[in-house]
Amino acid sequence: YTILSKVHSDRNVYPSAGVLFVHVLEREYFKGEFPPYPKPGEISNDPITFNTNLMGYPDRPGWLRYIQRTPYSDGVLYGSPTVENVGKPTIIEITAYNRRTFETARHNLIINIMSAEDFPLPYQAEFFIRNMNVEEMLASEVLGDFLGAVKNVWQPERLNAINITSALDRGGRVPLPINDMKEGVYVMVGADVPFSSCLREVENPQNQLRCSQEMEPVITCDKKFRTQFHIDWCKISLVDNTKQVSTFQEVIRGEGILPDGGEYKPPSDSLKSRDYYSDFLITLAVPSAIALVLFLILAYIMCCRREGVEKRNMQTPDIQLVHHSAIQKSTKELRDMSKNREIAWPLSTLPVFHPVTGEIVPPLHTDSYDNTSMPLMQTQQSLPHQTQIPQQQSAGQY
Repeated sequence: YTILSKVHSDRNVYPSAGVLFVHVLEREYFKGEFPPYPKPGEISNDPITFNTNLMGYPDRPGWLRYIQRTPYSDGVLYGSPTVENVGKPTIIEITAYNRRTFETARHNLIINIMSAEDFPLPYQAEFFIRNMNVEEMLASEVLGDFLGAVKNVWQPERLNAINITSALDRGGRVPLPINDMKEGVYVMVGADVPFSSCLREVENPQNQLRCSQEMEPVITCDKKFRTQFHIDWCKISLVDNTKQVSTFQEVIRGEGILPDGGEYKPPSDSLKSRDYYSDFLITLAVPSAIALVLFLILAYIMCCRREGVEKRNMQTPDIQLVHHSAIQKSTKELRDMSKNREIAWPLSTLPVFHPVTGEIVPPLHTDSYDNTSMPLMQTQQSLPHQTQIPQQQSAGQY
């Protein structure tokens, strides 16, 4: 594909500081710069996206935002200019991309910020509208309807929209794509008269209590907004700049003369050599000597202070030693007897058939096997019904 770039003539706009600025990037304005190349019988509707940045920088100024939902909708630049930029032209480079033909078109938007006569407006109120998205609220018709409803409630002589912010920019969550849910918009307006009694109803203790319990407060003028705008009255913010105390403190400047601290003496160029032998002794030798002493004491306690077998036997009762010796002799005698016994494996554990040929395997011993060599325990097991009753000894026998 061949990527072409066309530059339009510059466009100048003149917003006022502290007043909402909205500029729409219309797709129809750029369609004429892109060849349609439609198929026979089709109308060209190419997807177009925009990229905006301050000339010489990769991003826009801090007060300027940009939004475009889909490549088939118009882009919108909006924000509230600051007083610091008054008199300084702000050049915004706008680049349009045709996502079908990969062509680009570019033009510059020159923003000349003017100073407002009565800026800033002393009384400012910020409303949170739950049933609107930011691009819907930026439409001139919708914003005009909202300002008209606020003017009927407030009755000011001068009313301006100061700023519009999406709820997502304030930490809000992305709404679920069900039931046409909206993200919500914060709209700040300013006026030159104090707040009306209807707006002051939000500060009532009853309404504050209902808001703390996540209940809808009772506002008499809510019906003037409810037909088109669902306002969350618990999130309304009222700011009276006339009552704010200035925290500016006057700086008391001195004579600018530092007190005399004597003549400056820089360090000498030649540095003396330092002896690190004492540091070595304190850091390594002393801890090593202490560790060696502790090791020798522990070795003496564990190796040279053993009680021994003789002392243990002297402290053990004689009857306990006799029992222990008798147990050792009996254990040794049983082990010797178990080594010398010769007992054939029982027939139940031998295979009946040869595992390879399948022939019957003869018993391990013949009929002439001497049963007298069987141990006494096996003979007793062969006679299960015989029970030997121990004889009762007389009381005089030991």
